[in-house]
Amino acid sequence: MLTILGFAMIATFLVLIMMKKMSPIAALVLIPALFCVIVGKGAHLGDYVIDGVSSLAPTAAMLMFAIVYFGVMIDVGLFDPIVRAILRFCKADPMRIVVGTALLAAIVSLDGDGSTTFMITVSAMYPLYKRLKMSLVVMTGVAAMANGVMNTLPWGGPTARAATALKVDATDIFVPMIPALAVGLVAVLVLAYVLGVRERRRLGTLSLGEAPAREAETEAVLVGAGAGAGAVSGVSGARAGSGAGSGAAHGGVGGGGAAAGRDGASEASDASDASDASDASEDDFKGLDPNRPTLRPKLYWFNALLTVALLTSMIMELLPIPVLFLVGAALALTVNFPRVPDQKARIAAHADNVLNVSGMVFAAAVFTGVLTGTGMVDHMANWLVDTIPDGMGPQMGLVTGLLSLPLTYFMSNDGFYFGVLPVLAEAGQAHGVSTLEIARASIVGQPLHMSSPLVPAVYVLVGMAKVEFGDHTRFVVKWAVLTSLVILAAGIVFGII
Repeated sequence: MLTILGFAMIATFLVLIMMKKMSPIAALVLIPALFCVIVGKGAHLGDYVIDGVSSLAPTAAMLMFAIVYFGVMIDVGLFDPIVRAILRFCKADPMRIVVGTALLAAIVSLDGDGSTTFMITVSAMYPLYKRLKMSLVVMTGVAAMANGVMNTLPWGGPTARAATALKVDATDIFVPMIPALAVGLVAVLVLAYVLGVRERRRLGTLSLGEAPAREAETEAVLVGAGAGAGAVSGVSGARAGSGAGSGAAHGGVGGGGAAAGRDGASEASDASDASDASDASEDDFKGLDPNRPTLRPKLYWFNALLTVALLTSMIMELLPIPVLFLVGAALALTVNFPRVPDQKARIAAHADNVLNVSGMVFAAAVFTGVLTGTGMVDHMANWLVDTIPDGMGPQMGLVTGLLSLPLTYFMSNDGFYFGVLPVLAEAGQAHGVSTLEIARASIVGQPLHMSSPLVPAVYVLVGMAKVEFGDHTRFVVKWAVLTSLVILAAGIVFGII
């Protein structure tokens, strides 16, 4: 019964947010609360929520101070050279822009933190997508998949969890998987190229000195980018361009997102908009205002060294990540903005981001707390394991890889790696499948996991991009599943799994 209710709760949540009948925060809180009562454990709801909040509190703290830290770094101009380099590569070609999004997300993902990756990637690319009226869900989808592949780094989380749960060396899991993961990253780049070509056909290619003249108050976001006459959703937002000193240029997390719309956008009208171009200054494509008053060019190397030191300390695990970002944010504010009013102004500029993301994390704590506390997660996992036919025993590597897709999407990495993976490993050992093979197979679902509603970083991504979570989910799931299956297939072909 708990198994059925668990799947029903997850399905209800996904359907409601994808149909935009409820906001993610409301659905994350009310749906599990309702099912907790249905299960007959409503009296324990408070305990489940507190347990969930306690487990996610460090994540919320990390995100809060990471947003402040990287927001300040964006304000003072640390990432402006990266933005300029990417935009020089992209020019005004939609294909190059989408590929550049994937490359930037993959490179920044080397720090092992999804939130950092999404903040930097969206800050660099969002103004260009808006200026050229490109699909914002293409940006969020490509960034999420590139980060998902790179999230398998030993310091990224899943690999370390698998190693800890199965008592093996993380290096023994990751290093043999490098060829398969490389194939997965190439698959993301190929997909980015295909989606970019479709965007180019839809919009045309502009020179760097040109841009669409008409900036409608409601801009089209093609949800099924390139999939024919796809459904579109209107995004109400201010004209993209140079950012103000308040830091709004890099697209802070706002409560507004894409509002539902079903009117198909014809290629003829898109081509007309693209062809009706007027001259625009090159500044329109710089993404961040080169003259904003928050710039601190004389402190560039201090900020660069501080960021490198912060990321190095994070990788070496010198201190807990929330502590590192807390200290880093305090140092960044104090050195770059010595005056207290200026510090308050910077904090206020990023307050919306902090409130929305931390609120989403604590709302997700209700969902995970109820799933875990009522025992629904355990029953769901055991049911899935029990349904594996005995004849599939020798293929437990393949089975684990396939199960990692839905299980890491519908539950946290902790729940999967510490709760389900040991059971799968035991089943594999009984049929002669090594623990390391099971561990390697368990990380192939990460491209899909990074768009799970239980991953806090995804709310940073969709919030900064001003995209509805439901739109992002509808677009990315099929491509993320395909990417994960490519990694799994490559692992089998190379004899890794």
